[in-house]
Amino acid sequence: MMAGLMMVVPALVMPAALESLVVLAPGGPAEALFRQARDLRYAQRWFEAAQAYRTLLREFPSSSRNADARYWLASSLEQDQRWDEAAEAYTEFLAEHPDQRLLGKEARLNRVRCWGIRQWDSTAAAAGLANALSDEREEVRIAAALQLAKHRDPRVLPVLQAGLRVDASSEACRLALLSMGARPQAVGPAQGRFLVVRVKERNKTDALTVRLALGLARAVGGYLSDEQLRQAKKKGVDLERLMDQALNAPKGTELFSLDDGKSTVTVTVE
Repeated sequence: MMAGLMMVVPALVMPAALESLVVLAPGGPAEALFRQARDLRYAQRWFEAAQAYRTLLREFPSSSRNADARYWLASSLEQDQRWDEAAEAYTEFLAEHPDQRLLGKEARLNRVRCWGIRQWDSTAAAAGLANALSDEREEVRIAAALQLAKHRDPRVLPVLQAGLRVDASSEACRLALLSMGARPQAVGPAQGRFLVVRVKERNKTDALTVRLALGLARAVGGYLSDEQLRQAKKKGVDLERLMDQALNAPKGTELFSLDDGKSTVTVTVE
């Protein structure tokens, strides 16, 4: 009989059922409720998961699971597309648990995403994004700037320019600046950015592909025939400024393509 009782877990734990769980659940009722909320979240039953996390926080304010419960409450609300509630829940998590470094970073970024969705209709969301521009974490500042750039907010320009130095966000910042009509200002050699020269000869199936570091941009002229050099001059291709062009163009941009009848040379930024 007891073996059967051990398997009984209500669909949603309410306060009246908590006393029985003290005996039946390993770790006590708070642990049982936390596992139940987690299972509901895994099943993508976001509304019910949020209810369970809120019950845990209300009924067990001293539980060791409270930090995780607050974070996953906010995450469940976000998944349920309750953006304002989710942003508030992330803010509460950050206020109550400032020592949570990893989850704290994720909470800040997720809150920016929620604010970004609501910035068109909520003054609080727009204000939150503006405040995040001065966050101590660079990735949070950049995430907020990318959201506000959709509004063409001029306050984001210095953050986006600084974001050009960050490999993970350099392309997004570059595109955001261009969409706002601003010129990306290269602050130094862009890591992971190359000029790719592809030479396709008429009588060969495969193209020759050469990757050049931007500092060697002038070497591109060595892959061009005399006829292609004349074409480049006629088309206004400035081989002396290829590095500047590559630094200020999104990856995947084709800088030029020249054909002399024997081969085609294409130069792109990658």
